[in-house]
Amino acid sequence: MPKGSYLDACKFFIMICRPVILLLLFATLLSSCNGGAQSDDGTEMINSDSFVANVKVLSSDAFMGRKPFTAGETKTVDFMQSKFKEYGLEPGNGNSYLQDVPLVNIATTAASTMKVESDKGSFDLKGYDDYAVWTDRTDSMETLDKTDVVFAGYGVVAPEYGWNDYEGVDVKGKVVMVLVNDPGFYANDSTLFKGKTMTYYGRWTYKYEEAARQGAKACLIVHTDAGASYPYKVVQNNHNTSRLVLENSTGEYKCPFTGWVTSASAKKILDAAGTDTTLFAKADKKGFKAVPLNVKLTTSMKVQATYNKSHNVIAKITGSKYPDEYIIYTAHWDHLGIGKPDEKGDSIYNGALDNASGSAALLELARVFKNLKTKPERTIIFLSVTAEEQGLLGSAYYAQHPVYPIEKTVANINMDGINLLGKTRDVAITGQGQNEVEDIYIKHAQLKTMYVSPQEHPEAGGYYRSDHFNFAKVGVPALSAHSGLDLEGKGRAAGKKLSDEYTEKHYHRPSDEYDTASWNIDGILQELQLYFLTGKELAYDHAWPQWKEGSEFKAIRDKSKARRLTVS
Repeated sequence: MPKGSYLDACKFFIMICRPVILLLLFATLLSSCNGGAQSDDGTEMINSDSFVANVKVLSSDAFMGRKPFTAGETKTVDFMQSKFKEYGLEPGNGNSYLQDVPLVNIATTAASTMKVESDKGSFDLKGYDDYAVWTDRTDSMETLDKTDVVFAGYGVVAPEYGWNDYEGVDVKGKVVMVLVNDPGFYANDSTLFKGKTMTYYGRWTYKYEEAARQGAKACLIVHTDAGASYPYKVVQNNHNTSRLVLENSTGEYKCPFTGWVTSASAKKILDAAGTDTTLFAKADKKGFKAVPLNVKLTTSMKVQATYNKSHNVIAKITGSKYPDEYIIYTAHWDHLGIGKPDEKGDSIYNGALDNASGSAALLELARVFKNLKTKPERTIIFLSVTAEEQGLLGSAYYAQHPVYPIEKTVANINMDGINLLGKTRDVAITGQGQNEVEDIYIKHAQLKTMYVSPQEHPEAGGYYRSDHFNFAKVGVPALSAHSGLDLEGKGRAAGKKLSDEYTEKHYHRPSDEYDTASWNIDGILQELQLYFLTGKELAYDHAWPQWKEGSEFKAIRDKSKARRLTVS
């Protein structure tokens, strides 16, 4: 090539490429201005090998099913602490990784019958068959002695819906009989509460709490399979057995009797009162007034209480810019321990999916966040809670006795069972429409070309059944989200089949064990990435996600926000 032609070509190349060169220089400069932020999003550090290794340990026979108050608890708590230390996280409770959780084991022996008396005569209901009762109190004996019964509709006081089933009636020292679920459920009316979608007012735990606030001596919920979303045999398991509850250190009043009656038993009680189930339909109408039934109940229950302590495990990464603002990841470490042998003679309930997988996810996200080049601006808390299987007790204790101020807690992300079925094209939000944390999760899912599937059973109240709910109760926007069922390359039917198979064959059974052949690592990594990216966005931002209009928790957060702004 002639010399002049070569120089001309070089000049032409530089002229053409100069914009590209300048663009690359600008990008490099921008990266350095961002504090040396990684060119990737950090998800590449999520490692399936370390996740699986931790699952295998936590779900091994040596951990004996991880039940509170057993040697399995000691091994689990020690393991979680050791991994947090290994990953370089700070103790989350002062100089300790532990938070003591005082619990009481309450064993009850109820009388075999409950006598029902009215002007029409008397009859007996049979314990276990016709009703199931228990107590959260520790007195050695509880009694109902010809105690008056009031039908209190749904037992709801919901100012935001203009609803008060207890208005104008005094139920102190009386038995309240109430319906399960919300008014909109049985009425099939979308204008009442959230229609078929259960709010917390429809949950049985709320019914007992509100009855106690009203001073009732007993609260009996009328069972229907549809309203409760499970058969009566599920509640029978609480009759004449032992249950763990939080120690009532504040002396808060609790109803001496709580439980359920079958729908057939409720009809008998109504008949004794000279009425029928048309009274139930009236409870669906706004402005319903509680009705004294002119019926009296008599029964008793012996109680034996044993006190002990379990433990939450807490670790943290202190924020670089807003250290007094907190994002809390949660997962429960406990399972069911050693119990009834299955058909193969296995009696160890290993709980690999439920919830060794969530605990391993907690550890894996802690490891990844700790190794990010640019440290989180907000403090991230990793909270491994106890006694979820006994009634969300570890998270309830933390919410009532927070290590970090609730008004300074930005959000909660809960992990209960990680997707082992495979990569999906969709995600599902439990209780969708509650708060703005779910919007962040959905955004990152959509960036991965995933779509949001509707809830399969919104009437079941799934949002109120795992540890995130205790954060919601005190106003913290809490996320419960997971992969959907639309498996990549296989479809929704295949995903549903595998999910149903797990529920039928392995859920709360000894066979819930880690299995290399059936656990799909791609699905696990996909789900961990979404949990990570959601928390990461919150950790590098200063926005405060809020509850959405219509959420029963919005008013609580609004009060908390006012306290936060006052403190700030």
